[in-house]
Amino acid sequence: MNAKRKRIGLHVLLAGSLSLFAATVQAVDIKVISDSPLEPALTKVVDLYRQQTHNQVSLVFDPSPAVKKRIENGEAADVVIVQPDFADDLTKSGNVSAGDRPIIAHVGVGLGNRQDSPAYDISSADKLKVTLLGADLIVFNSVKSGQAFADALERLGIADTLKPKIVRTTPTGIFGPVLSGKGNDLVAGTIPLIATTPGIKLLGPLPGDLQSTLTYTAVVTTNTSQRDTAERFIEFLLSPQAKEAFAASGAR
Repeated sequence: MNAKRKRIGLHVLLAGSLSLFAATVQAVDIKVISDSPLEPALTKVVDLYRQQTHNQVSLVFDPSPAVKKRIENGEAADVVIVQPDFADDLTKSGNVSAGDRPIIAHVGVGLGNRQDSPAYDISSADKLKVTLLGADLIVFNSVKSGQAFADALERLGIADTLKPKIVRTTPTGIFGPVLSGKGNDLVAGTIPLIATTPGIKLLGPLPGDLQSTLTYTAVVTTNTSQRDTAERFIEFLLSPQAKEAFAASGAR
């Protein structure tokens, strides 16, 4: 009886070892370069992808203009996730494949402040205007989401009034002045980044028609050696579970 049990145990162990070996052999590594506002959401989605496929994904984040430049300068990648106009440019230059460009996510622009600052109501244009006029410092970036916020200030009719209080920085530099500040300081930027930055709380999205969303598309590079895996990864980004993970992180 003991010998029989030992044989069964050996067979189970061997089967498990073979399964693990097969999974290891079949696993594929791909590299994805993405626009930085998607980092909080895409990181969670990729975790789900890894769990289900055992494939490994190397994620690199940079603003869309920098992603475009990196690819044009010859940096290797399998998938690129950028705003559609940058995908158009990369297609024209022959760096990414032509064809379908699925929209994988939309990211809105919001307003935040330090965790210990008041939780202002910005749910209407009038309330947003009052909040902005009461700020000591307003920080936002110098790329597309920052321009969307600058356009909102113009539409509110307070751009010139607020000019002495405004600091524009790189996309990764918007939180530093607010976190190190002592006054009534505000930061405007993409909602996922505001919502997931330690020490910062999201006051809310820009209300109504003041809102402007950034759209992201995923494309396969022309020089990838893992085309099938890259295409299946993009398919996963469109799956219901991926959409749920995007939404939970402030993208939709």
